[in-house]
Amino acid sequence: MTENTPRTVLEELFRTQRFAVLATAQAGDPYASLVAFAVTPDLKGVLFVTSQLTRKYGNLRSDPRVALLIDSRANRVTDFQAAVAVTALGRASELAGEEHQAFLGVYLERHPSMREFAHAPTTSLFRVSVERYVLVDHFQHVVNMDVGQGPSC
Repeated sequence: MTENTPRTVLEELFRTQRFAVLATAQAGDPYASLVAFAVTPDLKGVLFVTSQLTRKYGNLRSDPRVALLIDSRANRVTDFQAAVAVTALGRASELAGEEHQAFLGVYLERHPSMREFAHAPTTSLFRVSVERYVLVDHFQHVVNMDVGQGPSC
């Protein structure tokens, strides 16, 4: 039996979930939107695409600080004890050039149905450079995990 370390819990959550809630800021006001995401193998980056015509795109261009919520809830009462949620905190940057091509491959491997949208001229690929994960399970058990470091409670 394998030990459920914070990293293995994160890896399982990222493997099983396809969508995240992205929180951005617009003139200091919070704004949330649903995004299809992929995580880089080192867990240091979260990738998503968005149209340049969206509010979230404008928000990201004016303030790169973001939070992404990824969770395993099933909308049942048992979620209070059974669900796992992680908030990824970091800064988003729009990718271009070779970096865009390399990370777009990672993203499309996870979301092949997004290929046409991802290649549209008005679509941008963003990478969130994760500074910290905040992992919550069993309702109130919280683990802070700085990227590149071990977990801390």
